[in-house]
Amino acid sequence: MNKVALITGASRGIGKQIAVTLAEEGYDIAVNYRNENEEIKYVEEQIKSKNVKFLAVKADVSVFEETEDLVKEVVENYGKVDLLVNNAGITRDTILIRMKKEDFQSVIDVNLVGTFNVTKNVIPYMMKARSGRIISIASVVGIAGNAGQTNYAASKAGIIGFTKSLAKEVASRNILVNAVAPGFIQTAMTDVLKDEIKEDIAKSIPLKRMGTPQDVANVVKFLASEDSSYITGQVIHIDGGMLM
Repeated sequence: MNKVALITGASRGIGKQIAVTLAEEGYDIAVNYRNENEEIKYVEEQIKSKNVKFLAVKADVSVFEETEDLVKEVVENYGKVDLLVNNAGITRDTILIRMKKEDFQSVIDVNLVGTFNVTKNVIPYMMKARSGRIISIASVVGIAGNAGQTNYAASKAGIIGFTKSLAKEVASRNILVNAVAPGFIQTAMTDVLKDEIKEDIAKSIPLKRMGTPQDVANVVKFLASEDSSYITGQVIHIDGGMLM
């Protein structure tokens, strides 16, 4: 019986690449999406081509009741959740003096409260099974801060504290809880930047390049594997040495 991975916010970018990479490792995949889009169909085609099962459930992770239904549907279809990847996230960037209350609240609600909501609903199944992995996507911004991203930085710093605390709570049940902190990763969000800005960013990174979604997916794959069975409560930087 295949292991089951639930990846939130996996219709594109880092989440999609994590889903595809885990499918290549033989996981049956479940994802959520918030808005109807063509991209989720493309993800489905890619996943099913790996000869594993695929389930997509419409759910807003910031709404607790919707995450209850999401997890119930995954368990009804697959019988379990072996791995949860909390990836769903949004940005509403602007300096604090211009930031509206809704800009702050919406980012906290999706990024941090969403992580709580999905994890809260998955953890009873993992505790009953006395086994599981939870990997949350944080950010180097949650460690170092970034001007114009007080809301995003707060949400990602919160994920790091959440990860470390939960790791201590559930270690005795053989549930490992870790986070990864990507730096600058080439996604649709960075594609809109001007070339000169991207060049300046690359110069600031010791490895002199942005990362790729696959760079992040590879670390998630490792943390999901038996090779990481003695690692919990950690935050692994995937940033080309930016914050070393």
